[in-house]
Amino acid sequence: MSLRASGAGAALFAALALPIIASAHSPRPGGETVKPVFRQAIPNIPGKSLVSVEVTYKPGAASTPHHHAGSAFIYAHVLSGAIRSQVDDQPARIYRTGETWFEVPGAHHKISENASKTEPARLLAVFIVDSTEAVLTTPDHQ
Repeated sequence: MSLRASGAGAALFAALALPIIASAHSPRPGGETVKPVFRQAIPNIPGKSLVSVEVTYKPGAASTPHHHAGSAFIYAHVLSGAIRSQVDDQPARIYRTGETWFEVPGAHHKISENASKTEPARLLAVFIVDSTEAVLTTPDHQ
């Protein structure tokens, strides 16, 4: 799989990648760091792309409550540590290394935080999203 594109595809790829690349390795207000991993148009689903990011939480760190892009279906996989998550009105739950959850388009991610005050935690978030979506995460206060 290639991350390269040409012509109009290259311009679209560059425009869509900027919001993710700009946040790479930079802490956000909630204390997490987001690192882009992969972005690729899905060839057999016109207009859709697969985007993945690695989210790292320092001990005790949390994300601001947020929504994701309106078209985003998200699969989250805990790579290390333990993540407390609450989506919509589901009960909050702690997910440990190797465990997963998903978020449907339009879901409200009320809690996303490191469940430990002493150990870091990491997760991989995989988005299936409209290729035209430029912003993947919007904090509630915006």
